Amino acid sequence: MVSAAQSNDPHRHHEKRHNLMGEVVGRIELADGQAAEQVSIRVKGTSLGVNSAADGTFRIQAPAGWQVLTVSCLGCTPQEVTVEVKPGQRVEAQPVRLAAGEQQLREVTVTGAKSLNQRTTSIGKMPIAPLDNPQSTVTIERAVLEQQQALRLSDVLANVAGVYVMGTTGGTQEEIASRGFAYTSANTFKNGVRFNNGIIPEVSSLERMEVLKGSAAILYGNVAAGGVLNLVTKKPQFERGGSVGLRVGSFGFVKPQFDVYGAVGQSNNVAFRLNGTYERGDSYRDGVTSNRVYVNPSVLFRLTPRTELLLEGDYLRDNRTPDYGIGAIDYQIQDSRSRFLNVADARNATNQSSATATLTSHLNSTWQVRAVGSFQRYDNDLRSAARPSTIISTPGATYGNWTRGLLRTETAENYFLGQLDLTGTFRTGFVGHTLLLGADADQYDSNVVAYTNPASPTKPTTAVTAYDIINVLDPSKVIAQPTERLAGFNSLVRNSLTKGNTRRAGFYAQDLLSLSDKVKVLAGLRWSYQETPSDVFNYNTIANVTAKTANTYVEARRYDQAFSPRLGLVYQPIKTTSLFASYANSFTPNTGLDLQGNSLAPSLIDQYEVGIKNELFNGALSANVTAYRIVNSNQAQSVLPTDPRFTTASTTSPMELAGQVTSKGVEVDVQSRPVSGISFIAGYSYNYTAYTKSNIYEDGSRLRYNPAHTANGSLYYSFGNLFANNGFLRGLNAGVTAYYVGDRLAGRNSRSLNPATGKPWVDANGQPIADAFKLISLPNYFLFDASLGYSYERFSVRLKLANLLDELSYNAHDDNSINPIAPRNFSATLTYKL
Repeated sequence: MVSAAQSNDPHRHHEKRHNLMGEVVGRIELADGQAAEQVSIRVKGTSLGVNSAADGTFRIQAPAGWQVLTVSCLGCTPQEVTVEVKPGQRVEAQPVRLAAGEQQLREVTVTGAKSLNQRTTSIGKMPIAPLDNPQSTVTIERAVLEQQQALRLSDVLANVAGVYVMGTTGGTQEEIASRGFAYTSANTFKNGVRFNNGIIPEVSSLERMEVLKGSAAILYGNVAAGGVLNLVTKKPQFERGGSVGLRVGSFGFVKPQFDVYGAVGQSNNVAFRLNGTYERGDSYRDGVTSNRVYVNPSVLFRLTPRTELLLEGDYLRDNRTPDYGIGAIDYQIQDSRSRFLNVADARNATNQSSATATLTSHLNSTWQVRAVGSFQRYDNDLRSAARPSTIISTPGATYGNWTRGLLRTETAENYFLGQLDLTGTFRTGFVGHTLLLGADADQYDSNVVAYTNPASPTKPTTAVTAYDIINVLDPSKVIAQPTERLAGFNSLVRNSLTKGNTRRAGFYAQDLLSLSDKVKVLAGLRWSYQETPSDVFNYNTIANVTAKTANTYVEARRYDQAFSPRLGLVYQPIKTTSLFASYANSFTPNTGLDLQGNSLAPSLIDQYEVGIKNELFNGALSANVTAYRIVNSNQAQSVLPTDPRFTTASTTSPMELAGQVTSKGVEVDVQSRPVSGISFIAGYSYNYTAYTKSNIYEDGSRLRYNPAHTANGSLYYSFGNLFANNGFLRGLNAGVTAYYVGDRLAGRNSRSLNPATGKPWVDANGQPIADAFKLISLPNYFLFDASLGYSYERFSVRLKLANLLDELSYNAHDDNSINPIAPRNFSATLTYKL
């Protein structure tokens, strides 16, 4: 019998209500089996409801008994699921696969309405909503790429604050950097797998681009501190469709492309996708041409209702003229946009292919295992004049003369990767967990053959080094040529074969702890191991005989290991705002020996980051601000000969971890969802990366290539709402984009001391002189682009005018590769949807 006091006890009534409720868990999937987030799940006949999480899972409280869950979203057919809810227990519903609705809005997909802070990046490996992640992340979707008619990766990067092109490496590569650190091939990914970025990647196959700014060492080991970039290619779909198109543009540019997808036969378990393109064109640069072929096939197998296998591959053949630009005379740029300094038969030929298998199994509604195996092949044959250096700068008749040499290399690289991740969500008491446990291992096998100059027919102990002499200001100028000249690339002889076999492995764990709805902690740790053997075979050439290395085999082997911790705190005062602070570190392996003759240890790099993420106007606008400080406090540097510890400079060139480089800055990213036909992207970044401790560079001197300021903005409008009653004008759309790159430095940082002597610079007479190295200030520039598009039924046409103001500036590599940016240019794209 219940007493009156007991019947009036509110805690007892709460306990009774709790006992009459149960919990339903499940997962929502898109038609292709991928996770569907922000889908509404409601208990029919009640006010109870939730939205699916980033990994498609949901948890909802429901009254005991048989209940009907309604599942609905924009552009899909509502579905109902019946489950039996038991008091105080959890019941698992069968996965729900969304089906397209019969009356869909034009070009609307289930994921199309997500904001910047609702898009979970696959490169992060965990189903964490961006508002819960104490790290800056940015995703650029395919709709933006199509609106802006992105042709190169640099076009896509112009939408992300603080990620920029730092150089173009002979016109064959776009060197990417962020926060003062270069994105090497270790920092660039395709579908979560590293790829060699030595050649410009193809963007026509992209579904989206993901950027995870700052340290990602806990997830991927040896990556630079600036961040990582992931290119996600188009995936198979069970609905049949596709498109064919043709893009033409200035300088003889032609690019046909195609994309087809659908179920294999009438199967509900096997789907495919195949897209590809051919491209050819000349250039605003005299004598520069390019052509490429790209194919990207993929197949999806639904092995069971919870398990799927995705097979993806791609092949790229890229042939283009290597172009090291217009050169610089005594660190001064001689303005030109078209002047070409390479030889007529120079070429850079690259073949790159990959194959990736991804097996994903949902063990239940809260746990998932994912296994990835991948192979990539990269082959490159480079034949080019050397970079324009040692140009005569003395005034007179020979001013601007340059003696050209030739270079030739052949590179073959195989890359293997295996990766296994387990993710899950659970609770321990009042603490919620989103856990990641994983391991990975990869291996690079590389062979690089380098060629050098042959012996002189008249002086067997010397080499012929010159191909010809030109004047960089007037390549057509007639100049007396050397008596002995290289006959061409085939006259070069093998100099060395370098065989690399880098092996890496790592184990990692990361947990997002939800202490409450407002406070969350992300903590994790990774252990990384890296083995770097390098075998060099030297051939009997004049260069090797002079260096006393002829017919030698040299083996070098390094073993490195490091721990990479991560700790972040998130506070959400309201559901649409999160404040975060985090610490993480990364590592960079070094070469060389220390004072004791041992291999130099890796440099550990600390990163501190704070920020705020906001969802404004009911999620219509995302506005995020991040501030960071990255410190490499044990940067490798040479021990100077004047140092008392220096004893063996001529044999070991001792190194030490005593330098310091500091990067600090602020980034702002703003994105809107499409609202009434309008979409908007904007951003700003400030960065200052400098030597803050060095034995040869002045403290505070900036590192090269990193712009102090960047800013971006794009506005796109579809006139469908304005002309809703006019079938002809309804398909009209237009957009403008702007991109600003602030002051940058190229050339070489001047040194306060001569590293060869450890003393101030002096001439042959002992008189003080300045360092021969100088910095080059590259011009700031604004790029303005305008686009106009029109769609009618299955046809669409897009027009683009790029660099409207015809701005002139340069990208640079070292002190002698100065490449001008493209002038005003035009393109048009015609597309037919199948």
